[in-house]
Amino acid sequence: MKANDAVKKLMDVDGAVAAMIVDSETGLILAQESHDFDTDTAAAGNTAVIQAKLKTMKMLKLDDNIEDMLISLGKQLHLIALYPANQSIFGYLVTNKSGANLGMSRATLKNTMASLHI
Repeated sequence: MKANDAVKKLMDVDGAVAAMIVDSETGLILAQESHDFDTDTAAAGNTAVIQAKLKTMKMLKLDDNIEDMLISLGKQLHLIALYPANQSIFGYLVTNKSGANLGMSRATLKNTMASLHI
């Protein structure tokens, strides 16, 4: 699945506000779609989150990979999943908490990232 198709699939999730595929080495957005959401700031900020977590894992000498991350806000869920074939690429999905199903959102993001071809 191409990055643009992946983003379209993520935006079909109930309550979706924004979806993007991002290169965490550069902070560049490879594909994006949103409903009035600052994707540039989100990509840059979440790139820093992923880099910080990877650095922490290295300091802890954890021989493992990040599968996904969840940031639960009062009104939104922010989900991040890394591309299995290249851990520097991540998918980012933002949903309204009231309109989304966390389990379905997480599964859709994970499955989408697993079928991505970059």
